[in-house]
Amino acid sequence: MAPSIDDKPVATSPIDKPVALVIGASRGIGRQVAIDLAKKGYAVVVSAKSTTSPSALRTLSPFPPDPNSSLSTITTVAHEITTLHHGTALAIPCDTSDPTGTSLKTLISSTIKAYGHLDVLIYNSGAIWWSSVSNTPLKRYQLMQRVNADGLYAAVQYSLPYLHESTYGGRIVVVCPPIYSRFFRGKTAYAMGKVGMSVLVKGLAMDFEREAVVSPKTATGEGDGVVTRKRGMAVSGIWPAVAVESAATAARQREYENPEELRRDLRRATIFADAILGILESPAEKVNGELLLDEDFLREQCGVKDFDKYSVVQGSRPRRIMPRVLPDLRVEEQDDEGARYDSAKERRKGAKL
Repeated sequence: MAPSIDDKPVATSPIDKPVALVIGASRGIGRQVAIDLAKKGYAVVVSAKSTTSPSALRTLSPFPPDPNSSLSTITTVAHEITTLHHGTALAIPCDTSDPTGTSLKTLISSTIKAYGHLDVLIYNSGAIWWSSVSNTPLKRYQLMQRVNADGLYAAVQYSLPYLHESTYGGRIVVVCPPIYSRFFRGKTAYAMGKVGMSVLVKGLAMDFEREAVVSPKTATGEGDGVVTRKRGMAVSGIWPAVAVESAATAARQREYENPEELRRDLRRATIFADAILGILESPAEKVNGELLLDEDFLREQCGVKDFDKYSVVQGSRPRRIMPRVLPDLRVEEQDDEGARYDSAKERRKGAKL
């Protein structure tokens, strides 16, 4: 069960800044997103499993470490933000594979204790295994579900009460793909979890529309229970149109006969961070429920024209891995819900009888 507001921890040092929690922020995309959010004035909670001891941090050289190596941890990322970028950051470890959800519940609680509120949740945590169903062991499948779909669901459940309270406008951004059949090929088990995350984005966006929280609200008087929000609430998905440099691509390069050829098809993580910042700055009604591609969003909604600056190898033209045109998931009867049924309400009715 998600914590109610009655369970809200008391903040030790409330902060007058928007607060962003980035889950999966030790390396690659997550690290870059955390750094760029801090540069934009957010207080950032950097979370993942990997940490660095204080003694190892003091002797770490070079600093910052390679962002796609195991030396990059939430400790080094938070230290980089506070020392090199003069931002506000806190490293809090979390295991998104915890089947009980306790680790994520503790993470959200610790975020509120530290800063007093939560305004943005970025879920970048992920487990990957690309193979056929027959070559994907059940344990590997279950791990991917725990980290991908289950971890996201738990993070959202525990964050929602605080995001609803956000005066900045609670936002959720999930690293998940658009939904189309080619994505399933050769990686069905992985796709089941990632597309499940995309379904959560679509469904939660509909919840937000039903709850009328997508538009900004202003309180009309004391005690009326209406939160004053500068921006509306929204949940969005984001996925790379071109492969982005990461720990996974670094591992592939080590096994590749011609690693330079692979590098020519990669973009820097800054494109993803720029797209996420653009989503957060967009009106909620423009991005709520959208499954976006970084390049397309930046070009169409943010006016970006120069994408060469994102190439890992300058002058290269990285291969696009995503379709140019994606299917429209809506149907003609999209707004026809029939008779609404809510299991939670029915259970509460039964409890009162």
